[in-house]
Amino acid sequence: MTHPVLLGIESSCDDTAAAVVAGGRLRSSVVSSQDVHETFGGVVPELASRDHQRLIVPVVQQALAEAEVAPGDLDAVAATYGPGLAGALLVGLSFAKAYAFGLDVPLVGVNHLEGHIYSVFIEPPAPAFPYLCLVVSGGHTQLVLVEDGFQHHLLGTTRDDAAGEAFDKVGTLLGLGYPGGPAIDRLAQEGDPSFHDFPRTRLGYDFSFSGLKTSVLYYLNEMPDDERAAFLQEHLADVCASFQQAIVDVLIDALRNALHETGVAHVAIVGGVSANTALRAAATDLADEEGVTLHIPHPRYSVDNAAMIAVTAHHKLAAGHTSPLTLTAAPSLAL
Repeated sequence: MTHPVLLGIESSCDDTAAAVVAGGRLRSSVVSSQDVHETFGGVVPELASRDHQRLIVPVVQQALAEAEVAPGDLDAVAATYGPGLAGALLVGLSFAKAYAFGLDVPLVGVNHLEGHIYSVFIEPPAPAFPYLCLVVSGGHTQLVLVEDGFQHHLLGTTRDDAAGEAFDKVGTLLGLGYPGGPAIDRLAQEGDPSFHDFPRTRLGYDFSFSGLKTSVLYYLNEMPDDERAAFLQEHLADVCASFQQAIVDVLIDALRNALHETGVAHVAIVGGVSANTALRAAATDLADEEGVTLHIPHPRYSVDNAAMIAVTAHHKLAAGHTSPLTLTAAPSLAL
């Protein structure tokens, strides 16, 4: 298959997504985000699964239509099979398996984390191997040395809360709703990052953000309710900026140390938190200081999407990697 046409499906959490890649180039990318979870301050797995069931067919149909590709034109079907919510994964993977079987084309199972790592190949310029990749999302914070295609060396991971999870939980503490990350980012741009010195936990290449989250809670709880309300009305942006700066400092410090140790010339930051403006600015400064090339996907490819799944599957197919139709969902799948 010199120029294979692939359908990619992503349903690991609360986004139902489908994308078409032809010859390694993205032809369409459709994402339907679920707003049913906002009321609950987090993703409710059962509701996510039901919405995936409702949305999977129209999302796939839209992706094929926008790519001007008929089902019979597909050379393979790819889907995320882990990690993620069990029920959510099953919807996308089951659909992909049935579609591949019906079309008599190969199935390509994709690790969601690999999807993020290879999201920097969706749009040029792509990094050269080896490259250092920081994966920062709601469920994962990992530092990975990508030595070659699908050859990864995990340098560090989170020991408790991931960076995106900390953003969302602190957003809830501050009354910003769910998801809290984008709201904190917007407010922080108007605030003073030196307003309060929240703690930075540094564990080599591993990460821990639960202490930072707890520190914000204690900081707010030290004030009486009426005083806290008045304080946040005046200084909400400053608190957001200070909290955000603590996370950015920890991530950038780990990246800097890993760059010095590995000596690579390319570095990537991927996952939903890579859309954060302060992190992008700090990473750009770091890349300039260290003389390396920085790769960060467009924000629409930073959050969960199927374009990264389809592009990753394109590279896996080129390497001869396909999956059996007996492939099962793996909610705790590691990199």
